[in-house]
Amino acid sequence: MKTKKIQVIADRYAKVVEWSEEDGCFVGRIPALGYGGVHGKDRSKVFEEICQVAEEIVAIHLADRRKLPAPGARKYSGKFLLRIPPGLHEAIAIEAEKSCRSLNAVAAEALRTGLVPA
Repeated sequence: MKTKKIQVIADRYAKVVEWSEEDGCFVGRIPALGYGGVHGKDRSKVFEEICQVAEEIVAIHLADRRKLPAPGARKYSGKFLLRIPPGLHEAIAIEAEKSCRSLNAVAAEALRTGLVPA
């Protein structure tokens, strides 16, 4: 398979490079392909490596005639369980009561806007 075609397909997948305090370095991953194993001190080099890995994964899938997952194909239900400290839970509940809104509405707004009642 032509390298350019592999690059075009690999470019469709989101690559994430972020600092890991735990590892003390940048960590690169490709969520849709289930890969997360590039580490390094230089962010741009980690990104280059994760792009190469994406191309390698695509090439292997195509060579083996295996179906690739769709980029960004993950579906979200809109529900998740969130554990928070009791004091924060109380603060959000009080804000919900004061504003005559549900706890869910206040928490969702706080997540959306980045503002959490003190």
